[in-house]
Amino acid sequence: MSVLFMAGERWRCFLASSRSSLFRVLHNSCCRKKSTTPKKITPNVTFCDENAKEPENALDKLFSSEQQASILHVLNTASTKELEAFRLLRGRRSINIVKHRENFGPFQNLESLMNVPLFKYKSTVQVCNSILCPKTGGEKRKLPEKRFLRKFLKPDIERERLKAVNSIISIVFGTRRIAWAHLDRKLTVLDWQQSDRWSLVKGTSYSSSVYLEEISSIISKMPKADFYVLEKTGLSIQNSSLFPVLLHFHIMEAMLYALLNKTFAQEGQHQVLSMNRNAVGKHFELMIGDSRTSGKELVKQFLFDSVLKANPRVFFPSDKIVRYRQMFLSTELQRIEELYDSLLQAVAFYELAVFDSEP
Repeated sequence: MSVLFMAGERWRCFLASSRSSLFRVLHNSCCRKKSTTPKKITPNVTFCDENAKEPENALDKLFSSEQQASILHVLNTASTKELEAFRLLRGRRSINIVKHRENFGPFQNLESLMNVPLFKYKSTVQVCNSILCPKTGGEKRKLPEKRFLRKFLKPDIERERLKAVNSIISIVFGTRRIAWAHLDRKLTVLDWQQSDRWSLVKGTSYSSSVYLEEISSIISKMPKADFYVLEKTGLSIQNSSLFPVLLHFHIMEAMLYALLNKTFAQEGQHQVLSMNRNAVGKHFELMIGDSRTSGKELVKQFLFDSVLKANPRVFFPSDKIVRYRQMFLSTELQRIEELYDSLLQAVAFYELAVFDSEP
């Protein structure tokens, strides 16, 4: 009812403009209505009085003449694609601006932007601010992305480095074996191996020299890559029975960080990252509550799809597929989870951190 009442008031006010005897009475009535709800009827004040310019005056107070000139320059010269660079002008809004410009000519003032569909007073102010401060808008868009990456990837890495990655080695280790998968950005499996010929946890001495010898021997077999991604387990330090295992994991992680970050001292840039194990499980829907199930069947499906599908999710080169399948089949009875997880972690890294970082 309130909408119908306001519409009636505006229409009567418009008709009254031709009746000079009643103009002042109706004008005062409209102004009283306008002062009580300024934001709702501001764009339509011209129905009441063509000389009333509260919206224009309000925008003048918000933006200086130089700022208005900068905003109008963008609105009058930018293409649809260039307008979409501003977050608030994506979609139909940028198209409507260009169409309005083509039909009615360039925008003469900021108030005229409110004549474009999907623009009202509040949205016009927001758009003007985003045009004047594009960097601020960009930073606001990046913050959620950074928080998303921090949930599963440590330490923090510049987005540009992640986007430019060409190949990674995903490393997963347990108490008896270590496995790694070397994938390029096309998700082609360049190398995939596992080693169980070590005895680091058989004794209780945790000798640093033994760790150094064993890990150095394994690293020597790994090719070079842009990043080395280690699995980060979620074992609780409060469980005293798991302390020996937890200590082993920390020593392994520290050794791999030190040995693989060969240029960190000179360049100060990390090449070794830690990826949360449960984040990978959630990505592939392997979680049941807080526990992660085996990824064996999923890896098995990847192997079959690489042969049967034209565009598989993961590609195994034809000259290596037989060897990889034989290696996989040889582990079925033992369930070598490290081998499966190294491949799944590599795929999840690309899909979550490189190709698409939005939650």
